[in-house]
Amino acid sequence: MKTYLDCIPCFMDQALRAGRIAGIDETGIKKLLDEVGAMIKDLPLESSPPATGDLIYGKIREITGVNDPYKIIKKETIGEAKKLYPELKKIIEESDNKLLTAVRIAIAGNVIDFGVGHEFNIAEDVRAILNQEFGILHFDEFTASLNKTESVLYLGDNSGESVFDKLLVEELGKPVTYVVRDVPVINDVTMQDAIDSGLDTVAELISSGSSAPAIIPDLCSREFLDLFETADMIISKGQGNYEGLSGIDRPIFFLLKAKCHVLAKDLGVEKGDIVLASSNRITMASD
Repeated sequence: MKTYLDCIPCFMDQALRAGRIAGIDETGIKKLLDEVGAMIKDLPLESSPPATGDLIYGKIREITGVNDPYKIIKKETIGEAKKLYPELKKIIEESDNKLLTAVRIAIAGNVIDFGVGHEFNIAEDVRAILNQEFGILHFDEFTASLNKTESVLYLGDNSGESVFDKLLVEELGKPVTYVVRDVPVINDVTMQDAIDSGLDTVAELISSGSSAPAIIPDLCSREFLDLFETADMIISKGQGNYEGLSGIDRPIFFLLKAKCHVLAKDLGVEKGDIVLASSNRITMASD
């Protein structure tokens, strides 16, 4: 997905928020905003938003001197999500369609996103999404692909959300490789966050090899690309991964909640909609 003009204020807002969370003073935050603004001035709109985000968060780490400003917040959201795990597991077990319910719950976890600056309540949002209509639902394609594949490549997104991913992984019934960010960026899931979420007990964990807040193939390691280029089924969680991967010819299923109007418009849904979209169907619709 390309960068839209509406993305530019969001980049500045993210820099401001990250600077404050990192605890630097007003002078440091002003310097951060000045430098991020200068970077954005020269960025082509053809770049995807997470490619720009990679540069911005590199600048944030450089100026603040804080490698993981969201570290405490990530631990808190993982802890909160783990408290909900037994209740959500029971909901899945008692549902008429366990796989679809697990998909809903995994998408519900996508509300835990500090990159878009929206308010959320994990418990309330999860319960609401359990009864929400889908903006896009390619579930038949999802189940057909799952039945044919021998393994699944699962692209993680946010910490805390990672606990909800575990619930879906447990329902897939196939070996899963779960992909995390190589370094801390926003509240995205890293290797330690995935372990803290319990994902190491149900999936093989690997890093994307990139510092970007999304999977952007050109920035990823050869180890990851070998899996990505040969996978029969890929589950991609969250907005950032959609922004980095939309338009790429791979068998991807995008699971997300459309939390900004720019991405919602790109997908052809309303802001706030939940989405299970096949990359094949999206490509066909845009041709």
